[in-house]
Amino acid sequence: MARRLIPSFNRILVEKIVPPSQTNSGILLPKFTPKLNSGKVVAVGPGTYDHDGKLIPVSVKEGDTVLLANYNRSTEVKLGDKEYRIYRDEDILATINE
Repeated sequence: MARRLIPSFNRILVEKIVPPSQTNSGILLPKFTPKLNSGKVVAVGPGTYDHDGKLIPVSVKEGDTVLLANYNRSTEVKLGDKEYRIYRDEDILATINE
């Protein structure tokens, strides 16, 4: 039975994208190359409620590639052999269109 984690409220489950350390031809990439702090959205919560009780949905959807803040309030989660992070919707800076 597969386990699935569904975030609460306006939280988003993200799998961080780790840039490759070498190219397909075997050239090693330098460690000092600036890397984009990005991830793939795995699951999203339903959203949060405003003062009138109206649901405000999360701004991203499952499968989106997102740009993350370098300094944020994320929580590490490990499911099986994979590691994820949970972010709040406001910690997502942008969606990356590929």
